[in-house]
Amino acid sequence: MSSESPVVGVLALQGDVREHLVALAAADAVARPVRRPEELAGIDGLVLPGGESTTISKLAVLFGVMEPLRARVRAGMPVYGTCAGLIMLADKILDPRSGQETVGGIDMIVRRNAFGRQNESFEAAVDVQGVAGAPVEGVFIRAPWVESVGAAAEVLAEHGGHIVAVRQGNALATSFHPELTGDHRVHSLFVDMVRANRAAESL
Repeated sequence: MSSESPVVGVLALQGDVREHLVALAAADAVARPVRRPEELAGIDGLVLPGGESTTISKLAVLFGVMEPLRARVRAGMPVYGTCAGLIMLADKILDPRSGQETVGGIDMIVRRNAFGRQNESFEAAVDVQGVAGAPVEGVFIRAPWVESVGAAAEVLAEHGGHIVAVRQGNALATSFHPELTGDHRVHSLFVDMVRANRAAESL
């Protein structure tokens, strides 16, 4: 790992945090868990992991990180959300739970648990724009899908006629979990986004 490696946090309030830390390290980032506002201040980019989006939302408010996180995303900090993290990055949820908030950042409308319940989880090969080589093996666990996107958002992948990967500026989101497969190409794409943003800010 080089001294130029960007520092990428994983929001460590709930969900599959460890797997993302491993994937980010494999993608040549310095990976750190983030739970508090002061930890958020010391990173170049952030991953919002899978888990339970309502729980993550409420804990983010409780730990005081929701507002500073929104501010950093609005200011252009690169952010990547998987599954529940995708829901957190949506500007609108079709069927929000009571008290559920989002960080926002991507002009999209999402549907929670759209691909079915836990026992309907599945894996599928997904062609993701910007990821070279063979399709990415996507793990879909109670996965959301994106119902629609605004003009500023770019669709990177679809599965079964539904949008499952989106990018808008420095925000990236996937319905599936690439961190569970040992294939770190999506994390490498995100780390490249973080690196490019850091380079632009240093000019």
